[in-house]
Amino acid sequence: MDKHIIKPIQRLSLRDEVYHTLRRSIITLELQPEERLSDKDLAEKFGISRTPVREALKKLEDEGLVGSLPGSSTFVAPLHVKEAEHAFTVVAVLHALAARLAGPLLEPADIHALEECNASLQHAIEQGNAIQAVEADTSFHKVFLDVAANPEIILALERSIPKIQRLEISQFNTLNGLQSVEQHLQIMDACRLKDYDHVARLVEDNWLSLGKLLTEPSELR
Repeated sequence: MDKHIIKPIQRLSLRDEVYHTLRRSIITLELQPEERLSDKDLAEKFGISRTPVREALKKLEDEGLVGSLPGSSTFVAPLHVKEAEHAFTVVAVLHALAARLAGPLLEPADIHALEECNASLQHAIEQGNAIQAVEADTSFHKVFLDVAANPEIILALERSIPKIQRLEISQFNTLNGLQSVEQHLQIMDACRLKDYDHVARLVEDNWLSLGKLLTEPSELR
């Protein structure tokens, strides 16, 4: 038997499990902005020691999702519209780059995946389900990320995307989400025409238009 066939099974550390759970809870607003986070209380809820909880909170603080003050409690970071505005500029460019790289490599199965994700997005919007809508939109753009297979783009997006998703979920009821569905249809049409520069421009516009909706004063919408 090839001794290299059997390898150690990778599993998430306790810190990573706590990190991913808290990260999702913060993004989906299950943990509200400025809500106090006690490592002692969280450790009791997770049924683990405080060390992996503290490590997870430190990682979330490094990513801007958790805040703390000297001698004070740890808390969920407040929603910062200005931070999200800056994040949209970066995210739009990175997703456009991923789309440009992925374009020539797209297979019919990838186009079908885009169609399914957009259908799921439309259904979630019509049902008023903010979390499912954000997840479907994420899955749509993840098709390009997966095909482009550039880990540096994914790594760069990980810090910015949560700030956008929190703001999107918090304002979901004030948005015209079907606008994004229509923009996705245009993106798919450009993919079928193999006009990859246009695909990239449409993807960038998709993100920038969402950013404008989320960051401009509501009275100007």
